[in-house]
Amino acid sequence: MPDSLVSATVPAAPADALAVARGIARLFARNDIWCLSEMPLRNGRRADLMGIDGKGRVVIVEIKVSRADLLGDAKWPEYLDHCDRFYWGLAPHLDRTVLNDPAFLPQACGIIVADGYDAEILRPAPSLPLAAARRKVEVERLARAALRRQVVAADPHCATWAMES
Repeated sequence: MPDSLVSATVPAAPADALAVARGIARLFARNDIWCLSEMPLRNGRRADLMGIDGKGRVVIVEIKVSRADLLGDAKWPEYLDHCDRFYWGLAPHLDRTVLNDPAFLPQACGIIVADGYDAEILRPAPSLPLAAARRKVEVERLARAALRRQVVAADPHCATWAMES
């Protein structure tokens, strides 16, 4: 990713989160990680992106496009119980030095910077393996959500019967 893109100081726009998600999805697709956006978790939270890599490991990305949102988010540690790897997905203009603070658990979280075209992993997420039974539940939930979304996209009438869980 060009340095000019990473160091831009343009303020965040509402569409930035969608652009960041798109760039990360492209990076993940090239690396055999397939993800869904806005995936509900069993604890009532909703992951911005949740996916599965080629080895069946679960990945969650929490997207941030503004400093206030990043600093004000107290819920993100609740995602760690639902994935093998966790990433912060940031817009290029966002100052990411705060993610080195111990409160952001840098030893447990990776960092991805993305725009609407591509993304780059700046800090790989360590693998903190889920218990096999938990991984099975998460993978099945993700698969069912993906299938449900595909069916509803093909036949919107099915949306009356589809419930995200």
